Amino acid sequence: MRGLEAINTYIGKLEYYSIEQLRYRIRPGTWSIGQVYSHIVDVALEYLDHIEECSASDCKQSQGKTAAGDTLFNAGAFPPVKIKLPEGMEYSPNDVKSKEEHLQDLNQLLEKMRDSDKQIDSIHPDYKLRHGGFGWLNAREWFDLIDMHTRHHLRQLKEIEEYGAK
Repeated sequence: MRGLEAINTYIGKLEYYSIEQLRYRIRPGTWSIGQVYSHIVDVALEYLDHIEECSASDCKQSQGKTAAGDTLFNAGAFPPVKIKLPEGMEYSPNDVKSKEEHLQDLNQLLEKMRDSDKQIDSIHPDYKLRHGGFGWLNAREWFDLIDMHTRHHLRQLKEIEEYGAK
C-alpha cells in the first residue's frame, strides 16, 4: 500500500539512533531527528482527520487544486528543496520523546493508515477539503500527501545524520 513504505523506513532507522542522536541539532533553530519524527506523525494524523472529514461530507466540491497542488501531485513528490513555512505558521515539534514513544506513535500511525486506506475508495472523489497551499483535495489525495510529505522529510533526516547524528 502506498504510504506505508516511507513510515516503515522511519521505523527501521529508529532502531539505530541513540537518544542523543534523536535530540541532536545541527545548529540552533534547526530540528532534531526526534522533531522530524514527531512532525511527520502529527501531520499524517492531521491528514487522516481530513480524510475522515471527506468521508463524512455530503457536499460535492467542484474546485480543484492550486497550481502548486497540480505540480506536486503530477510529480508525485515534493521538490528536493527546503520549504520555509510562511511567517506565523512555523512551530517546533516535540523533542522529548523516547525511542519507544516514537515507535509507538509510528505503529499507531501505520494502523490508522491501514484502516483509512480500506475506506478511501468508497469516498466520493468530489468530497474534498481545502489545503492552504495545494487547494481542494479528496480523500485519496490527502492519503497520497501523507506519503509525499513523509518521503520529503527523509531528506532532512539524511542531512542531520550527515552533520553528526550518525
